[in-house]
Amino acid sequence: MHKLAFDHDLYIKLQSEKIEERIKQFGNKLYLEFGGKLFDDFHASRVLPGFQPDSKVKMLLKLKERVEMVIVINANDIEKNKVRGDLNITYDQDVIRLIDAFRAIDLYVGSVVIAQYNNQPLALQFKNKLESLDVNVVLHYPIANYPSNVAYIISEEGYGKNEYIETTRELIVITAPGPGSGKMATCLSQLYHDHQKGIKAGYAKFETFPIWNLPLKHPVNLAYEAATANLNDVNMIDPFHLEAYNQTAVNYNRDVEVFPVLNTLFEKILGTSPYKSPTDMGVNMIGFCISDDENARYASNNEIIRRYYHALVNHRKDLTSKEEVEKIELIMNQARIDSTFRKVTLAAKAKYELTNTPCCAIELNDGTIITGKTSSLLGAVSACILNALKHLANIDDQQVVIAPNVIEPIQKLKVNNLGNNNPRLHPDEILIALAVSSTTNEYSLKALKQLDKLKFCEIHSTVILPEVDVATLKKLGMHLTQDPIYQSKKLYHKK
Repeated sequence: MHKLAFDHDLYIKLQSEKIEERIKQFGNKLYLEFGGKLFDDFHASRVLPGFQPDSKVKMLLKLKERVEMVIVINANDIEKNKVRGDLNITYDQDVIRLIDAFRAIDLYVGSVVIAQYNNQPLALQFKNKLESLDVNVVLHYPIANYPSNVAYIISEEGYGKNEYIETTRELIVITAPGPGSGKMATCLSQLYHDHQKGIKAGYAKFETFPIWNLPLKHPVNLAYEAATANLNDVNMIDPFHLEAYNQTAVNYNRDVEVFPVLNTLFEKILGTSPYKSPTDMGVNMIGFCISDDENARYASNNEIIRRYYHALVNHRKDLTSKEEVEKIELIMNQARIDSTFRKVTLAAKAKYELTNTPCCAIELNDGTIITGKTSSLLGAVSACILNALKHLANIDDQQVVIAPNVIEPIQKLKVNNLGNNNPRLHPDEILIALAVSSTTNEYSLKALKQLDKLKFCEIHSTVILPEVDVATLKKLGMHLTQDPIYQSKKLYHKK
């Protein structure tokens, strides 16, 4: 059930104030490394209901006259055509998408940094493309033995070799399409160049998760570990913070491991380090805005289970290793939950046991469970969505909302003209049919008007769904899990 656990307005207020405070600390110029997603942080919105996917952007808009966006992309990711999994677009495509998105809300984009540039052909092609679009491009180069060879890094042959980003605003937000792009190195390179030029500037880090002032094994932090199981990130107590302040704070292994080197770099660049711990570097205030801890725990436990099923399906598709699945199983043990925690999953499986056909279940936001099964006309998900809409509209279960004479021509078109083997209607097709029917059928119209109420609903399928179905459910804002079983026994399955 979708119950709020987060105070969005308080977050906007506290977070913008904290960043403002950090800007002033460094003489009104701050490089802010932004971890995670700016526009579409759906993970945060799932584990902390009430957090909006674009909450971080709304916070930045409070400071927009002082903000300059810099987007970093690793040249090797361009060369490998690395794909952003949630959007299914390559990192270089996402850079262009981000530029458009920032400009659309009047956030100034100053430059794009191509990091680890070594004349890679596709990276050079991308550089030329950006410049043809009047986007300023800055090149940063590989540094041997980075980050351990501090003396070399802090030299003309290290950071000194990188091109300098000419900035004009007080808050320079360094963001990227995904992890490993080179955001921190970009910030440190800029600090080096600014220091050489006699410009006072500072660095801070904005990471949403793990939340430093929640317990190590709080479900919100465990859900972050589950989300990054493929990266081998591990939450841990920040030992530097504990030693400096005798205060427990949660961070993650990569930041803790790199902090001694980072601290040395600060000392070499600035003369002294402004921070005593990796937690000190952060400005995240999200932990102070949780309004209902019990609901946050419930939502986060649900997210851990969702991540578990997602890993199972990816393993079945040969997209991830068994180790990722096993790691999330360990996290489930730490959270003291198993797959039975997810009620909608149990309901779908129970329906399958009764019908011996692919089934689906939806848990509505009031806790009601609706089920559906595969038929000659509809796939299980399509049937379940129609059943849910009828329930929400108080339409009798026997009442037809889409006449067979509307569905059958669509089926003939799919099979006879479009070359589909499966005549059953997918969710997007059934919703189009419902919209067409709503012009002449009052029940169709009543059902269609309930569509917004499917947002945040939990849904489970007993078989792996086609990508077109997954995409439609995502657009509806539903939270999907699937059993790692293909509907057919064919050897080849489209991913």
